[in-house]
Amino acid sequence: MTRKIVRSDAEWRRRLPLETYYVTRRGATEPPFSGAYHACRTPGIYLCACCGQPLFSSEAKFDSGTGWPSFRQPVEEERIALREDRSAGMVRTEVLCAACDAHLGHVFEDGPPPTGLRYCINSLALRLLPAKK
Repeated sequence: MTRKIVRSDAEWRRRLPLETYYVTRRGATEPPFSGAYHACRTPGIYLCACCGQPLFSSEAKFDSGTGWPSFRQPVEEERIALREDRSAGMVRTEVLCAACDAHLGHVFEDGPPPTGLRYCINSLALRLLPAKK
């Protein structure tokens, strides 16, 4: 079970860079092709930018052509939470960090095998921990 991390909005705002705060705590979306990880090929584990929980492996990453980092699956299903998102005039499935409730992005059912899923995640919601050589 994932340990919950609860902080006030003011504390998150103090701890996070402004752009990361708006994406992860306010549900904003970074512009496509602007993030540090959309074309990153460095092997490693992508952590939550807010709490450091491991979320996605570079082995599950693929180029979706959307301009955001895309993954077939999380490192463990328990590391993420999903909820319905009816913002922006559409119905989507929002992806959150299960530990700190950070908004990460959305998941779509148009990904490659074997899962058929595309976890479309904001670079600002992630921090890459490169694999050791």
